[in-house]
Amino acid sequence: MSDDIKKEEFPYLHGFDDTEQNRLRKQAQFTEHTVYKDINLSEVKNLIEVGSGVGAQTEILLRRFPDMNITCIDRSDNQLGSAKNSLDKLSYAKDRYTLHNMDATDIEFESYKFDGAFLCWILEHVPNPSKALSEVRRVCRPGSTVYITEVLNSSFFLEPYSPNVWKYWMAFNDYQYDMKGDPFIGAKLGNLLMQQGYKDIKVETKTWHLDNRRPGKRKEFIDFWTELLLSASEQLIKEKYIDEETVAKASAELKTVSNDPNAVFYYSFIQAKAKVF
Repeated sequence: MSDDIKKEEFPYLHGFDDTEQNRLRKQAQFTEHTVYKDINLSEVKNLIEVGSGVGAQTEILLRRFPDMNITCIDRSDNQLGSAKNSLDKLSYAKDRYTLHNMDATDIEFESYKFDGAFLCWILEHVPNPSKALSEVRRVCRPGSTVYITEVLNSSFFLEPYSPNVWKYWMAFNDYQYDMKGDPFIGAKLGNLLMQQGYKDIKVETKTWHLDNRRPGKRKEFIDFWTELLLSASEQLIKEKYIDEETVAKASAELKTVSNDPNAVFYYSFIQAKAKVF
């Protein structure tokens, strides 16, 4: 990590404590099969990972693509420090990555430095995603492949009906919007990439739809989702977007859904692939 670059921590829905950092690693591992199913970066030698956080995706990228070197950028010193501690323990990561405290909308590298880019669950938190995509295009050489994976929070569905979960979910999304993020940005990736001059743009919907066909996997996903949702509860209560009673009721409803023999969990996210020209 570049010690000479220090920036103030920015507001983040889930916080930066050890519990959250461990949750991010668990999330990356849990979602790996779906997220990486159609990602092929085998020809990329010098990748920039924007919003690398605790290095959870970095670990996967380095493992899946052994000929790749990764330049990681993130705005949080806490997350970058956690990434360094984790990546330093991996023999296959040795001398294959660097960490930099850097703003995605002001990337401090020369033009045409990289031959690929990877962004995962980051643009939802960036107040100016168009500027971030413009910067990614600038630092990538013509012909570079860019993959972006993003949320589409309007797709979330849960059965049986859980009113306090929905109340909590609306507060969750409202807070992200008020922080200048966008919990629905996945659906807009095609437009954003076209506006910034990317070519060969492909946008695909990835879906988790769990019901009685896979009861074990359904419970696993609902429990995972519960952890994700409640990771923001302290911040939402602190900022008065929700009260403790609603959080307690939502938590109880999620537990009920998790154990319901006819539960349904549904969520879609969006993955885009594009070329730099």
